[in-house]
Amino acid sequence: MKKLLIYCFMLIFVLTQSFPISAKAYTYGDPNEEALAEVYKKMLIELDKNPPDYVTAENHFNTVKEEVDMHMGSEPTKVILQNLENKDKEQVINNMDKLLVLNIARRLENIDENFSEYETSKRLLAKGFATYEALSPKVEARNPEMDKEIRSEFDIALNSLGNPGLFGVGQKEADKKAFDASKDKIFSLLKKEFNLKSLKVGHFAGEFTNTSTQKKDWTDISNLRNWLPLMIIVVIIVGVVIYTIRKKKIK
Repeated sequence: MKKLLIYCFMLIFVLTQSFPISAKAYTYGDPNEEALAEVYKKMLIELDKNPPDYVTAENHFNTVKEEVDMHMGSEPTKVILQNLENKDKEQVINNMDKLLVLNIARRLENIDENFSEYETSKRLLAKGFATYEALSPKVEARNPEMDKEIRSEFDIALNSLGNPGLFGVGQKEADKKAFDASKDKIFSLLKKEFNLKSLKVGHFAGEFTNTSTQKKDWTDISNLRNWLPLMIIVVIIVGVVIYTIRKKKIK
């Protein structure tokens, strides 16, 4: 009797896992929170205050600073912290938007290295999607069709991961080509929407702007080229003075 009950429970478990597979395995459910996306949302709340609370916004950012430096280099952090110090709300938000896009790219690129590992790939995709959800209201407000398209591509990417099933039941082969196509489409749309030239590691620093602190080329005194016109003028003046003095002596 006990064995029969155990067998029944096992059968029920297998059926509940396999029968609604299309509705269950390909939904995000409760995705793992992405720390950077959560910090972004908290920062927006502080920056939306009147006046903006830059100190608290910076405190929130500092909780992910180490992770950002580790995965994306130190330049984005330097620029964003400078924006906060300058109390430049527009630039803070603009650069945080870009940072989130780059984080989505990082998560999806990492799937390439773990594509055969279903659970890892699904978790990475969930983190990428959680990051996009923080940006989605902004994209939807500006371009509703693009927001729908990006969400659709995330769904396609999720399906492309396949499913190992349970004891072979409900197994679905992964489709790397389909995943790559969706990933590339997501990247293309985000680059267009947030005006990014590249999402590759090594290009991150060049994507961030710090207009309030960048030196204009002609005002950069550390550039020797900018001293050349002044040196020429000094030489001409000295030459004229020497010539005038000599001419007076001759007279």
